Amino acid sequence: MQARDIMISPVYKVKEYDTVRAVIEKFIDHRISGLPVINDRNEIKGYVSDGDIMRYIGKHDDMIISSLTFTAVVKGDEEAYDERVRKLMKINVMEIAKKKPVTVPWDEEVENIAAILGRKQIKKVPVERNGVLVGIISRGDIIRHSFKYFM
Repeated sequence: MQARDIMISPVYKVKEYDTVRAVIEKFIDHRISGLPVINDRNEIKGYVSDGDIMRYIGKHDDMIISSLTFTAVVKGDEEAYDERVRKLMKINVMEIAKKKPVTVPWDEEVENIAAILGRKQIKKVPVERNGVLVGIISRGDIIRHSFKYFM
């Protein structure tokens, strides 16, 4: 079984010039937790997940950086939570997206995709053919397809 046999297509996605607002709208409307970021040629330029959102809006504590020659304090959040949420909605998606996401070719074997998802500890992987986004595969897709004949 190969990626093309179980991938979900068409894929919910956002463009590299979209704001995070477009991402949040798709997350809410489609009950999903991650999206490929593409350019106008449908080439994958990044991947944004709910984890990227959490890292941005979550509380950031002060950090103390110390060495033999100096000590510095890096301030955590000076903005309130609501302000971080409001600010996030306006920024470009590529500011928080992973720039070099893990992808798989459309003819990759499912057992290799399962290994990649497990090893990299990611939930979904975009599928590409000739450098263009053609589908997406989640952990759940692999579980459903791999075990349906054993249940």
